This record gives sequence, structure tokens and C-alpha cells, in this order.
Amino acid sequence: MAALGPGGRCAPTLPLLLGLAALAVPPSLAAASEPPPAALRAGHAASSLPAAAAASRTRYLLYDVNPPEGFNLRRDVYVRIASLLKTLRKSENWVLVLPPWGRLYHWQSADILQVRIAWSEFFDIPSLNKNIPVIEYEQFLAESGGPFIEQVYVLQGYAEGWKEGTWEEKIDEKPCIDQLMYSRDKHGYYRGWFWGYEETRGLNASCLSVQGSASIVAPILLKNTSAQSVMLDRAENLLHDHYGGKDYWNTRRSMVFAKHLRVVGDKFRKKYLQSTDEADRTQYKEDWTQMKVKTGTALGGPYLGVHLRRRDFVWGHREDVPSLQGAVKKIHSLLESLKLERVFVATDAVEEEIELLKKLLPEMVRFEPSLEELKLYKDGGLAVIDQWICAHARYFIGTSVSTFSFRIHEEREILGFDPKTTYNRFCGETEKNSHKGNRGNPGGSGKCCHSIDGTPGTLKAAEAVRTKLEPDSSWLRLAAPSRALHHALCNKPIVPRPGCRDLSIHPDCV
Repeated sequence: MAALGPGGRCAPTLPLLLGLAALAVPPSLAAASEPPPAALRAGHAASSLPAAAAASRTRYLLYDVNPPEGFNLRRDVYVRIASLLKTLRKSENWVLVLPPWGRLYHWQSADILQVRIAWSEFFDIPSLNKNIPVIEYEQFLAESGGPFIEQVYVLQGYAEGWKEGTWEEKIDEKPCIDQLMYSRDKHGYYRGWFWGYEETRGLNASCLSVQGSASIVAPILLKNTSAQSVMLDRAENLLHDHYGGKDYWNTRRSMVFAKHLRVVGDKFRKKYLQSTDEADRTQYKEDWTQMKVKTGTALGGPYLGVHLRRRDFVWGHREDVPSLQGAVKKIHSLLESLKLERVFVATDAVEEEIELLKKLLPEMVRFEPSLEELKLYKDGGLAVIDQWICAHARYFIGTSVSTFSFRIHEEREILGFDPKTTYNRFCGETEKNSHKGNRGNPGGSGKCCHSIDGTPGTLKAAEAVRTKLEPDSSWLRLAAPSRALHHALCNKPIVPRPGCRDLSIHPDCV
């Protein structure tokens, strides 16, 4: 492992699309169009389940996300699905099956096999289980008796798209709008990606048009199917039940990084950045339920933490990304004002840009693994290590609308950092730098956007209606962390254009 220098990367390998086949239209679900009763709405504590739920048979909830989506967006989808599971467990005994990792766009190391990766490689499973019951996919295969998923629901928008006016939560079984990434074999089973498990088969498949929060799916799963194992594909189409509330933060806090990755990050901090939990006032408890910290108590290590997103952001978010020279200028300014001498940089920059950064920024420190460490931790583990080190910095500055930066914001919130040292981002080349940070803009917060005091009144009102935040919510947040809503506080459209079907990620709908 080296502290400085570029790491080898190659061009991404896109997921191989399987044969496509349109599905027959299943019967309509009239009951699904009705609003869910109070008992089925988003719940909060898994410990408050009725005794009858524990005594019933175990049902399994599986899910997947649009293939191009990255590691950190998928972590956000987990939070949404966890809320749905809590709602389901008020009525029946459901367990969440964790979808194996693999073939992600940003995992570009070609020399290692990155498929069928268990969650335990990146997260602490006992910590997850303190919030909701979860199992790895391999355990599901052992418990369920074979590689079969009884019902696959593919979530989609409505063919007519969302129309301007009053927001309406709804769900209906509809004809599939697009061809599905599933094909039927000669035995009538549905074959698909299934996280790289080629032997897995779906027994039934159909499409659900959905517009709303995660728990809107609960009546379908409880009333309209008796399948013991149910998979929700394209789960990113579901919004948060209570974004930023107590339930959200319980689930988010339970997503503790795997200890072996945290240890690697801690050793690196100590060796290269003179940073320890004792000196930085970032004492960490293994049991997240016992970790109680007050905002502003954490000091952080004597270094600046930076996430500098490049590659696809350079052309996909040109207005939000600075030039390398502009970023270096800002970093030098921060080092001087904060009286710091070292800067830890997490970046996906190409090798040529890394070399330029080394020349322009001799204070730069990076975590660069050996080939053996890369094979051991994988690209996902390296991302965790980078985020863990950035989360412990005295001051952090990230990249606008990047979920990688937003996850660091959350880690620092959990550790007890002052928001002023956390919610900062680089300005685009044409932006004006205001004097306020912004805690209310997921993934895009920072000094180039408005502070929460400057949030448009219509957005505040919409949030109040949509989310009903609990009294101990840490701050006003957006109801749904979609790309469209990420941009809302920067005076860009709050919702997709009328006629767009995908409310969560499609760039053409922003």
C-alpha cells in the first residue's frame, strides 16, 4: 500500500444484457390502486412487531436496482427497502435478502473478479440485523430449497408519465412499458441477471407501475400474492417513506462499514495523516444503537478531506464540476485558512489527471492499494476506505450531486461533526460562491447552493406534506433523493418534466 501515486484503472465493462421478451399482461390489481390502510403504512421499529407476525411462516423480500446505478445510490435504495420491510413485518414475518454486489459501472478494475459479492465484504451484517432481519443471498438459497424466486415484480413508472398538479401516490399492475431483461426458457422459467447467479430462475414475472414511497407496495405483497419469495426489480423507482426522519437514520446508522475496512482506514489515518480517534474526538462504538454523539463534538484529524469526482461527471455535470486547476486553487485556499498541511483526496480521476494533481498539489495523500489489497478489498472496499478517511477529516469538501460525497456527509453527521465542516462542495467554473453551506440538498449540498434558510417556500411546504418528519429529525430534507430533486435547491426543476416516466434517475427527465 502506498500513500501517494495513481492507481491502475481501465474502461468499464457494461452489464451483458440477456435475451428480452415481452410478458403477457397479468390480471388487474384493483385493490392495489387503493391507498394502504394505516396498519400498512411505513413503520419504525422492528422491535414493536405483533406476536402473530413472528409466529407465521417466513417470507423473503428480494430486490435489485437499474444496472447502471452505482454503489452509493444502491446504498440509498437499501434504506427505502428497509422501511418497506418494517411495514410488511407489522403483518407477516418477512426477511430481507441482501442483493449480491457486482458489475457496477464505477468498479473498473479489470484484473479481479467482482461478481456475486456478499454484503459482509463491505458492511457489518450483525449491525444491519439490529435494525431489520437480513440474510445474504447464499443463505436464502439454503433456506428456500433452491435457486427459485416465486414472483418477480418489475417496478416502472406510468406510461403517461407524471403530470403537473397534485402529487398522487399510486400503484397498479400494468402492461410492461419496456422490454424486460428476462427471457423464458423452454421450461417456462424466467432467466435474467439475478446478481450473477445464472442458476436462479423466476417462476412468475409481471410489471407494476408505481408512483410513491416504498411502503405503497405493501398491500400488493400482503394481499395480491401468496409467493413465499418476492423480488422487486428496479427498486430505485420507490421513494423514501420518511426521508431524514428517525426511521431513516436508524437504518442509515445500522449500515456500519465492515470492521476490516475500517481498521485499514484507521491504520492509514494514523500512519500518513497523524489521525486517531482519541485525538480527533471521534470515538466509535461497535454497537450503533449505543453510539450517542452531539453535533459539533467531533474535531477530526489534522487534514483536509476532499472528494473530487471526475470521469463521467466532467461531461455529465459540467456546470457542477471545477477544472483541476480550479479545484487545486480551492484546496490551497482551504489549507491556508484552516492552517492544515495535508489533504486526503478521494477521486476517480484518470491517470493523466492524477499525475497533474501530484504536480499541482504536493500536499496530496491518497490511499492506493497493492494488487493483493485490491483483490482482497475490491473496488467497493476501496470506496469504503476512502469514505471512512474523508469522514474523519477536520474539514470536508465534496462534489455536487455526487452520492459518494453525500454518503460522507452522513458518516460525518453520525460521528458528530459540525455541519459547517461537512456540507461544502466545489463550485463549477461558472458558479458564484455564496457564503452559506447547505444541509438540505442531498448529494449536492455546499457553498455554491442556497442554505436551508434559502429553501424555496414551495419546496418546504411540499416536504412538510410528503414526509411528516419526526420531532428529532436532524434537519429539513428533501422527500425523495432523485437527481431532479437533488437539483431543486439550486433553482433547477424540482420534478421531472411532464411526460417522463422515471421519477428517480433518468437524466432526460431533469
